[in-house]
Amino acid sequence: MTGYSRRAVVRALAAGTALAVTIAGAPVLAAEDTMTIGYAIAKTGPNATGAGITTLPNYQLWVSQVNEAGGLTMPDGSRRKIEVIEYDDRSSNEDLVRAIERLATQDKVDLILPPWGTGPNLAIAPLMHRFGYPQLAVTSVTDKAPEFARRWERSFWMLGGGHDYAEGLASVLKVARDAGTINGKVAMVSVADGFGIDLVNGARPAFQEAGLEIAYDKSYPLGTSDFAAILNEAKASGADSFVAFSYPPGSFGMTKTAQSIGYNPKVFYIGVGGAFPIFPKIAGDKQQVVMSIGGVNAGSEAIQAYFKQHAGSAGAPPDSWASAITYASLQMLEQAVGRVGLDHGKLAAELSNGTFETILGETKLEDNQLRDLWWVGQWQGGAFKGVYPSDKTGASEVVIPKPEW
Repeated sequence: MTGYSRRAVVRALAAGTALAVTIAGAPVLAAEDTMTIGYAIAKTGPNATGAGITTLPNYQLWVSQVNEAGGLTMPDGSRRKIEVIEYDDRSSNEDLVRAIERLATQDKVDLILPPWGTGPNLAIAPLMHRFGYPQLAVTSVTDKAPEFARRWERSFWMLGGGHDYAEGLASVLKVARDAGTINGKVAMVSVADGFGIDLVNGARPAFQEAGLEIAYDKSYPLGTSDFAAILNEAKASGADSFVAFSYPPGSFGMTKTAQSIGYNPKVFYIGVGGAFPIFPKIAGDKQQVVMSIGGVNAGSEAIQAYFKQHAGSAGAPPDSWASAITYASLQMLEQAVGRVGLDHGKLAAELSNGTFETILGETKLEDNQLRDLWWVGQWQGGAFKGVYPSDKTGASEVVIPKPEW
């Protein structure tokens, strides 16, 4: 991260070592010249892959850019540079909750940024509400977002619900089935965790309504590493479409297993991780036409500029789903602070009601939710592109069938 350096601060905290970010090569700033942002994020444990690709690099990029520009602009035109307190939650919701409580009550940070993942965001939502902090739950997919937005009025849900992604995929498969490209049978697997449960519960009725037959329906425990039996059973089901509502370890493991057993369905769809920049390497450069959750408008100049900035900062491009939304949420936060300052109530109201210019274009929440999203994406020509909704600006045409591995 340019513009400032990190120094380790030893603290007796179960959530791990805290990292305090200070301005490099500059005198200590008065309190009124700085503001503090804290977050707890998985730097170790099973959630570290997702957090390390989607969330943390965007936090680092944004803080670096803000500080290099002189700091966050306040309503009176003054600027405050950002100091960061960061905790490793070790992929433990218990450690995460303790870290958030410490950030609020002991560190007394001005703002708290969210962790990565649906479960972690749900775990801290009551605590964020109790302490009054706005919560940008950027990486949380949940069908209960409308209910949660009412229960915790300073929470913001920006990745849609499971039924949104399931219904989008069902629409894509129905068009292919009606065109005679696929046989209309689906082999479906899901991780037995909040994300997978939400998606599969949305998919079952969506597939049925689309006239698709679920020929195989299997859940697997979080932490599963051997997918040979599941993939062989899916292969034997006779389905032309394989659908996995999975986290990165499962998405990657099933891709490798499908290749090793020669499983070549016409549609191969995986969950989180499919849009990650490391997926082509995982797939041995055979990622073409693989589908996954999310997407971006790959032709957008703003998205292209963001990808370039991210690669320059993190040494790798972002993922092509929640990364851009994470960065856009930080742009929203920056603009909201510039309008109303750091008062949490005013800030939450501005995030809820305001209109913002972000890399996604003009961005406005509906009932504390971001709804203008990509539901299905696909690897095409070296990029992961949004393909559904098909009438969304920048949508690419779906390609089916997938070439053999």
